Amino acid sequence: MMLRTFTLLLLCIWLNPGMTSLVESQPELWIESNYPQAPWENITLWCKSPSRVSSKFLLLKDNSQMTWIRPPYKTFQVSFFIGALTESNTGLYRCCYWKEKGWSKPSKILELEAPGQLPKPIFWIQAETPPLPGCNVNIFCHGWLQDLVFMLFKEGYTEPVDYQVPTGTMAIFSIDNLAPENEGVYICRTHIQMLPTLWSEPSNPLKLVVAGLYPKPTLTAHPGPILAPGESLSLRCQGPIYGMTFALMRLEDLKKSFYHKKPIKNEAYFYFQDLKIQDTGHYLCFYYDGSYRGSLLSDILKIWVTDTFPKTWLLVQPSPVIQMGQNVSLRCGGLMDGVGLALYKKGEEKPLQFLDASSNTGNNSFFLKNVTYRDAGIYSCHYYLTWKTSIKMATYNTVELMVVDKPPKPSLSAWPSSVFKVGKTITLQCRVSHPVLEFSLEWEERTTFQKFSVDGDFLITDIEGQGTGTYSCSYRIEAHPNTWSHRSKPLKLVGPAGFLTWNSILNEAVRVSLTMQLASLLLLVVWIRWKCRRLRLREAWLLGTAQGVAMLFILMALLCCGLCNGALTEEIEIVMPTPKPELWAETNFPLAPWKNLTLWCRSPSGSTKEFVLLKDGTGWIATRPASEQVRAAFPLGALTHSHTGSYHCHSWEEMAVSEPSEALELVGTDILPKPVISASLPIRGQELQIRCKGWLEGLGFALYKKGEQEPVQQLGAVGREAFFTIQRMEDKDEGNYSCRTHTEMQPFKWSEPSEPLELVIKEMYPKPFFKTWASPVVTPGSRVTFNCSTSHEHMSFILYKDGNEIASSDLAWGNPGGSTAHFLIISVGIGDGGNYSCRYYDFSIWSEPSNPVELVVTEFYPKPTLLAQPGPVVLPGKNVTLRCQGIFQGMRFALLQEGTHTPLQFQSTSGTSADFLLHTVGAQDFGNYSCVYYETTMSNRGSSLSTPLMIWVTDTFPRPWLSAEPSSVVTMGQNVTLWCQGPVRGVGYILHKEGEATSMQLWGSTSNEGAFPIINISGASIGRYSCCYHPDWMSPIKIQPSNTLELIVTGLLPKPSLLVQPGPMVAPGENVTLQCQGELPDSTFVLLKEGTRQPLEQQRPSGYRADFWMPVVRDQDSGVYSCVYYLDSAPLVASNHSNSLEIWVTDKPPKPSLSAWPSTIFKLGKDITLQCRGPLPGVEFVLEHDGEEAPQQFSEDGDFVIDNLEGKGIGNYSCSYRLQAYPDIWSEPSDTLELVGAAGPVAQECTVGNIVRSTLIVVVVVALGIVLAVEWKKWPRLRTRGSETDGRDQTVVLEECNQEGEPGTTTNSPSSASQEVSVELTVPI
Repeated sequence: MMLRTFTLLLLCIWLNPGMTSLVESQPELWIESNYPQAPWENITLWCKSPSRVSSKFLLLKDNSQMTWIRPPYKTFQVSFFIGALTESNTGLYRCCYWKEKGWSKPSKILELEAPGQLPKPIFWIQAETPPLPGCNVNIFCHGWLQDLVFMLFKEGYTEPVDYQVPTGTMAIFSIDNLAPENEGVYICRTHIQMLPTLWSEPSNPLKLVVAGLYPKPTLTAHPGPILAPGESLSLRCQGPIYGMTFALMRLEDLKKSFYHKKPIKNEAYFYFQDLKIQDTGHYLCFYYDGSYRGSLLSDILKIWVTDTFPKTWLLVQPSPVIQMGQNVSLRCGGLMDGVGLALYKKGEEKPLQFLDASSNTGNNSFFLKNVTYRDAGIYSCHYYLTWKTSIKMATYNTVELMVVDKPPKPSLSAWPSSVFKVGKTITLQCRVSHPVLEFSLEWEERTTFQKFSVDGDFLITDIEGQGTGTYSCSYRIEAHPNTWSHRSKPLKLVGPAGFLTWNSILNEAVRVSLTMQLASLLLLVVWIRWKCRRLRLREAWLLGTAQGVAMLFILMALLCCGLCNGALTEEIEIVMPTPKPELWAETNFPLAPWKNLTLWCRSPSGSTKEFVLLKDGTGWIATRPASEQVRAAFPLGALTHSHTGSYHCHSWEEMAVSEPSEALELVGTDILPKPVISASLPIRGQELQIRCKGWLEGLGFALYKKGEQEPVQQLGAVGREAFFTIQRMEDKDEGNYSCRTHTEMQPFKWSEPSEPLELVIKEMYPKPFFKTWASPVVTPGSRVTFNCSTSHEHMSFILYKDGNEIASSDLAWGNPGGSTAHFLIISVGIGDGGNYSCRYYDFSIWSEPSNPVELVVTEFYPKPTLLAQPGPVVLPGKNVTLRCQGIFQGMRFALLQEGTHTPLQFQSTSGTSADFLLHTVGAQDFGNYSCVYYETTMSNRGSSLSTPLMIWVTDTFPRPWLSAEPSSVVTMGQNVTLWCQGPVRGVGYILHKEGEATSMQLWGSTSNEGAFPIINISGASIGRYSCCYHPDWMSPIKIQPSNTLELIVTGLLPKPSLLVQPGPMVAPGENVTLQCQGELPDSTFVLLKEGTRQPLEQQRPSGYRADFWMPVVRDQDSGVYSCVYYLDSAPLVASNHSNSLEIWVTDKPPKPSLSAWPSTIFKLGKDITLQCRGPLPGVEFVLEHDGEEAPQQFSEDGDFVIDNLEGKGIGNYSCSYRLQAYPDIWSEPSDTLELVGAAGPVAQECTVGNIVRSTLIVVVVVALGIVLAVEWKKWPRLRTRGSETDGRDQTVVLEECNQEGEPGTTTNSPSSASQEVSVELTVPI
């Protein structure tokens, strides 16, 4: 038997902490026996944990048979009884103990051989001190049994070099003062003290090498230290001495990864033909001679074997929002060290900066100095390799660098919507993409309102309507704590009825009044019926008429209630359920998926916090936090009978749980998951698609119809679901259908059939007309209204999303005769996208489903790129292809044109791009186009819109414009960039210089402008330039040149002087003359204005001065002017700039603004600061108080402190200012600001609710007063009614009223006969 040689190198360095962490403490395994002379007669194995108590211990035999013990209490060690050693007990034993997170690393291997033999000892070495010559070395020999004799042998010696009789199971042989003669091969053997002839098998040999006698070698990797699995690697160990033996080892597993090589000259190559993931590790090498005298160790080389690069991260310091002129550090880091890094900027193909492999230690920085607006953009960093590999580049984070004079504005949104509901609050969320020190919320209706928040969330309540209004927010960053950003776009919070707030108030008022009228009329009818049943003709007719009028009023009130209900409710708000997640399965065994199955759950909502997987709808089997991709994995492993059942998943958000996903049914241990079949409503004569969802990728699909043996349709591997098409639905296609899935390779493994799907053609109304009022491609937070209409009357409507009913409108009751329904989403969220449709119905018949509207919610994925082929400029009548290039595969693309309501074209593709053909373009095709991509399985989550691409339908390119930055007049040695700007994108540019045959080219520009930098301006750069388009495709379209730009270099002649007539401040409409005086004749003068790239005007006068006349000046002519000149003999070689001259064009400076802090209401003992602000610098402010003749206060900063001693601070204030350079010109006064006391009119507030309630109270009181007045006037008339007749009639009437309800009562009064007569009369009621 060939002995396995384990060679351990003795290092004269301490193990660094990173390497010692790789070594996990092992349990100790040994043998005990009560037969010391024949231990194999009765064996007990003991397992001991090294440092902790444990609740479970496991014994392994040959990696197959397992025995585990759970002691009644936690302990350090347990025993496993073996008994007498037999052939069945022989083998390799190891043990483990249970830790908090799983089983420990196994112990060393104990080999039990045939009975009558001692166990084979194990042998290893450890450096007690750094083992250079003179160091101490400990060699360990473990014999498994106690009270053994341990012998140490060295190759070449017949006698043992050392022996020991320890009390335990292990002996330690020490070699002190290590010398070269101690090198060699060692073994260890044991025997029983009482039986010196009974020896164990020798241990594995151990080779001892003394390090540090020779210089260290170098270890390098070819092609590089980072490779993919399956690729080849060559490690070269090179030393300075020929004829040595080289050794390579991996520190993660010294015993199993030790390699020896004979040299080729002074180096050796170690080949790895088919790399695996487990080959990743820290490698080093050394060499030794024939006497085992070794060299120092090489430097450690880290080898990565991975199929995907670990993610890099990029951090901006001090902040991603930086002011111009400051320095920025972009720190890039990742898990891999010793690899180069490259900094990229979006829109530029080549890296901006590099960091080589030697400087990459896991924390590296790129520096941008003196940043300008051109440095703003999106940055990322990637690993930079100098060799080829198939490793995929992992995702990386991007950082947007903003260069501003003020931080950009944030976004403000409302959750759950911008409409208050009764008793509910709204959270305003102020968001920005970079770290923020503090957020601030402002309320436009109240200037003194301000809230602050660290996380950007503000809670708004609507108690008595106090929360409605317009809000905006801003923020400040830590790098600039005194500078607040621009304000966000305003966001309006409205009451429960949104923009119909006053309609709702009117509606409620009408409802309350009608309810009161209805109740009073009903009481009146009851009173009339109760008061008197049998009356004389006149009184009965009057009360009957009153009852009829009351009933008429009741009918009108009911009708008005119905009309009001329909008239004021114009839109139905859609209450969106939490979006339903998607459930599917994945496996790494495509031919037998049940061997290892993992269930995945994914949510379309970006706010998902956690996923829950349920089995059979009851037991919670697992929860997983949501990942960055808003999904979670639930590994099931190999399927067993306990796994069979129906699975579905939920997604958890902060305040809601989603609907369950479609149910995935596992029906057996070697059967594919049961598929799910579905279809839309079958319509006669139209195409029908039947969907079969199979849950796994790479499956085949088959569609069956009941009564037929063979499949009616079959499809190959098309993803996790397949669509079977019935081209034209007829009566013969009706029936029950089911589908099955099978593995891709034969012999097929089939799933159970799906549940049957019955297709029946029913008579239906025609489909309704369905659309959105705006574009169906929307951003989060937008307002969307769906319009569903039909020509049929008295119909009710249902709105569907992805086939599920989400809203309804019963217009048959609320608005008779109506044929339209409006469904409203007030604020669209990421999960609200999807395919919407609607239907209408009456009592028995439904309509066909409408054509679907694909609502796409953008800004979830990065925006695509839109390019035109062959180019964006097309001749009329030609074709052009627009290619939309996305990032992810399997998306659906949409092409949009500016000004159109719906997308022009849709296209689904399996790749990352889609081509849209515009056929025979004409004038109507001219305009801006953009595109978007989105996923159809998850609520149509889409990308941001691409950058618009202008398509020109013309026979001539538009003329570009050439300009210089910072100016076309520059000093010698300065850098300048010539920009060729035009409206056509995706076209190259050519720069021409007058007098030169060659041109500077810029090909394939993807922006609207081409940049031509000229560095270190010299005399050769002076000249006249022009540019033109240079399309990179063959085109007969004419090309026009740009304007001519003169590049003038200053600083070579004495500077001129610049004067203005009549003065630097003039009124609008007046004329101004700027006089530029030079020192040399025959010169050309150039007038310049600060902030403009091109000269304003050039003149060539006959003398030394040029007069630049500016007639009828306006406000925009204000600014800072200067001039230069150059000689005709040396054109464009100009003088220094003249002194700057500032001109003001104004008849009176604009009025300032006046505000009060903290409010306009005086509080007891508190002052108010009035702040006057103007648009011009260098001014003096004055504050005026109504009722005082002289100005009250003067200030240079515009702040005035007002106290309210004895009430003198109350009143109206205004302010104005004057320029310090022109003290006689005062500005207009500001708007008046009133300061009031604590009980002023501002404290008296009244809400809409109070007004409505007060109005209703007044109406009720007035109505009751009118009723009482009418009744009061009525009763005297009844009392005197007998004066018109005789007293006898009056007595009859009163007695009849008194005796009503007493039919059995008789009387002998003279009125009896009259009573009988009056009863016979016909009373028309």
